[in-house]
Amino acid sequence: MTTILITGGTGLVGQLLQKKLVAKNYKVRILTRNPKREHEFYWNITHKEIDKNALLNVDYIIHLAGAGIADKRWIAKRKKEIIDSRTKSTNLLLEKTKELKVPLRGFTSASAIGYYGAITSESIFKESDKPANDFIGNVCQQWEAYSLKFETLNIPTTILRTGIVLSKKGGALSKMNTPIVINPIASGKQHIPWIHIDDLTNLFIKAIEDNTFTGIYNAVAPETQTSYSFAKILAKHTKKMFIPIGVPTFVLKILFGEMSILLTTGSRVASEKIEKTDFNFSYKKLNKALDNIFNS
Repeated sequence: MTTILITGGTGLVGQLLQKKLVAKNYKVRILTRNPKREHEFYWNITHKEIDKNALLNVDYIIHLAGAGIADKRWIAKRKKEIIDSRTKSTNLLLEKTKELKVPLRGFTSASAIGYYGAITSESIFKESDKPANDFIGNVCQQWEAYSLKFETLNIPTTILRTGIVLSKKGGALSKMNTPIVINPIASGKQHIPWIHIDDLTNLFIKAIEDNTFTGIYNAVAPETQTSYSFAKILAKHTKKMFIPIGVPTFVLKILFGEMSILLTTGSRVASEKIEKTDFNFSYKKLNKALDNIFNS
């Protein structure tokens, strides 16, 4: 039986990915600081510890772990936590794979479209574009650099630069779906590259099942919405009032500090590289994605 080791398996994407893999008869193991079930194994990034049994006869690693980029204000300490949780965890997996001589058949890591920076531009970013020289661009660049070190061990490596993940429970959509009215954010002109959680988890599975699906891909739906159009469509699906006046940028800066740029900026990101493979998006359009989330 093919064995998959997942980091970040208790998160939003990791939980659904687990269920799908088990349904397809894969054996799944989870790395966590608080193992409670038989398939969960201890690791501690700070102390550079991994239960060796977690890596015994593992075929693939799917690396999702990382401190939430939008969970807390970006003070210096939090910025370091965000970077270390990605780079040090990836390096720990690499070092243990070498030390234990794990014959991995593939390594897949999450990344983010933040690689292209917190900007709003007319550019449509492709995988070949350079990273931005800002905080989130640097985070993603370092994260990916550590992931690509697996290629030095002749291990096929896949990186998915993920957009805003839409799901029925939790995640960004639950924060956008405010109780009474739906507003755009700031100017409303910034783009929101998104992906339905079913499509994202299916892409991680594709990385396991298709040995040609290696390299770096933008994991975003083909359709991009602006903050204005996204809010308008969301209001329609939730039967709430849409107010076309954006939440002012200065208010967001007061509330979130530097982190507010995640809300007030955004550019289009191309999905053509994935579309040129045999992967079929179940949710290419936002209307269909939200219909699934709210009406099924």
